[in-house]
Amino acid sequence: MISSARGVALSPDVTGSHFLDATTLQWQPTDTPGFDVVTLFENPSNGESTVLMRVDPGASTGSHSHELFEEIYVLDGDFSDEERTYLRGQYCVRSPGTLHTAASENGCMVMLIYRNIAAASP
Repeated sequence: MISSARGVALSPDVTGSHFLDATTLQWQPTDTPGFDVVTLFENPSNGESTVLMRVDPGASTGSHSHELFEEIYVLDGDFSDEERTYLRGQYCVRSPGTLHTAASENGCMVMLIYRNIAAASP
């Protein structure tokens, strides 16, 4: 097994298996107070990424959307949007362009995966 450079997210230009110790990565603040992220994987050529997001208790965002298919898996705490609250072990997907909010009453950590999903041809 090949290890990634310490403290650097993995990228798609590698072969074989790779290990990343996410505890060596630094949390980065986002444009929204109370939302911090650490990027585990990133493909700059198409925007795909895998990110851990930490949300402070009471933090929330306004309505927004993403250009890529979004997968959300709640690792700990409670994560909410305008439709429901997701708890540890629950999963949600959103198609590109779907307007949504994000919030957490008690704080949470989620894994976000952004993928470039091409529409299936008829």
